[in-house]
Amino acid sequence: MIETQNRELFDFFIFFPKPVVVAVNGPAIGASVTSATLCDAIVASEKATFSTPFARLGIPPEGCSSVNFARLMGEGNAERMLGPEGWVPTAQEAAEVGLITKVVPHDQLLLEAQALAKELGEQCSSGKKQRALQEAGLAEAMADVNARESYDLAAAFLSRPFLDAQHDFLKSKGKAQPAMVFKVLSLLHPFWSLLLPKKP
Repeated sequence: MIETQNRELFDFFIFFPKPVVVAVNGPAIGASVTSATLCDAIVASEKATFSTPFARLGIPPEGCSSVNFARLMGEGNAERMLGPEGWVPTAQEAAEVGLITKVVPHDQLLLEAQALAKELGEQCSSGKKQRALQEAGLAEAMADVNARESYDLAAAFLSRPFLDAQHDFLKSKGKAQPAMVFKVLSLLHPFWSLLLPKKP
């Protein structure tokens, strides 16, 4: 279920027929960041930040970020965001490295995003432009990446590193009882994991 729903979610962004412009007004975390990078433009308020804490949570990248982040902003910056450092760029930093399209004053965000959406929509309607991934010839390739990442993500949710990361996170927040659930699941993993389906 996790694999299927995750794949369908991001395929929707990849293959949606009309241009999509994202307006980010504050902290964007996880899938809200990765799905935005599959769209045609990202306009961010000066108050926005971008976080993909997958390594800290013990799960692999999703939303094509394992490939798309490096395409947009280079291998080094992609590793900074997706790896152990867990870099959280500000809107200005994200624009400078190529993760987003532009930064605007907070009170102008929607106006700027709507103007850009109208411009892109008119270009697509007139045949002067295609959606960004289609124009780059990347839609099918990204769908393949999404399928692989979706399987890996579903498997990771049932792995000991993920269970241990959840335990550590909840414990650090003072949530002892929920943390203990993940500790028990992790300790019993060698037994219940025998019931899981094997990778096709």
